[in-house]
Amino acid sequence: MNKKLHIGLKLVLATAMTRGDYNEYRGWELPDDESHLKNEDGFLVEYVDGGDKNHPDHDGYISWSPKTVFDNAYKASGEMSFGMAIEAARRGHKVARKGWNGTGMFAYIVPAAKYKPQTSVAMDMAFDDGLIPYREYWALFTAQKDVATWQPSGSDSLANDWVIYES
Repeated sequence: MNKKLHIGLKLVLATAMTRGDYNEYRGWELPDDESHLKNEDGFLVEYVDGGDKNHPDHDGYISWSPKTVFDNAYKASGEMSFGMAIEAARRGHKVARKGWNGTGMFAYIVPAAKYKPQTSVAMDMAFDDGLIPYREYWALFTAQKDVATWQPSGSDSLANDWVIYES
C-alpha cells in the first residue's frame, strides 16, 4: 500500500446532526456495532463543489462527519486563513477580511490572459499577435467602487478572519 499525505479544501454546507439522526435521515439502520455511537455529535456535510447528488433533498453529495473530524477539516467563512482564501479565490470566489474598513470591498484573482495594449508603452512592445500577455494577479474592488491591483499585507496573510464575499 502506497499512502501519501494530503491536505484539502472543499466548500461545504454543514448541518449539526448526530450519527443516529443522520442514519435516520438517510433511512438507514445504524449497524449494531455502532449503536453505542448513536448520539455522537457531528455534521451532515453537503459538498457544493463536486460529487454526484446522492439524496433528493440536496444538490450535492452528502455524507456525515464526526464533530472532531469536521472541526479539524473545515472553518466557517469568517474564520478562514489566508491560504483558504487563496484556494477559494482560485475557484472563482470573491474574498474579503471581516476587519476591512471599506464597505463592499473584496479581492479576487484575475486569471492569466492576453489583452490589447492600452498605453503607448505597451503599444511599443513587439508581440506577434498584437496582444500583451499578463500573468494572473490579485485585484481589489475598492470602497471607491473601482478596481486596483492588490498585494496582501503581512497582516492580511496571517489573519484568520477571511470570508467568502457574498454580495
